[in-house]
Amino acid sequence: MSSLLQILLLVLDLAWWIVIAHVIMSWLINFNVLNRNQPLVWQIWTGLNRFLEPVYGPIRRFLPEMGGLDLSPIIVIVALYAIRIVLINNAAVFL
Repeated sequence: MSSLLQILLLVLDLAWWIVIAHVIMSWLINFNVLNRNQPLVWQIWTGLNRFLEPVYGPIRRFLPEMGGLDLSPIIVIVALYAIRIVLINNAAVFL
C-alpha cells in the first residue's frame, strides 16, 4: 500500500509543477517575453488553460474581484500542499 501513497504524492507533485508552469508562463506572456502568436507557445498556453480552468473556475467565482490580480493559483498550490500534508501524516493508513 505504500506504493499507493507514493503514486498519490507523485500526482500531487505533478499537479503542483503544472500550476507553477502556468503561473510562470502567464508572467512571461504578460511581460512580452513570450509571444502567443508563436505556434508552440500558443499550444502550450491553451493546453495549460484547458487543463487548469476547471480547477481555477470555481475558485475565481468564490474570490472577490482583485483588479486583475488572480489569486486562484496560490489557493490551488496551498490546497495541494495541504493534501500532501494530510497524506503524509496519515501514511499509516497506507501501510
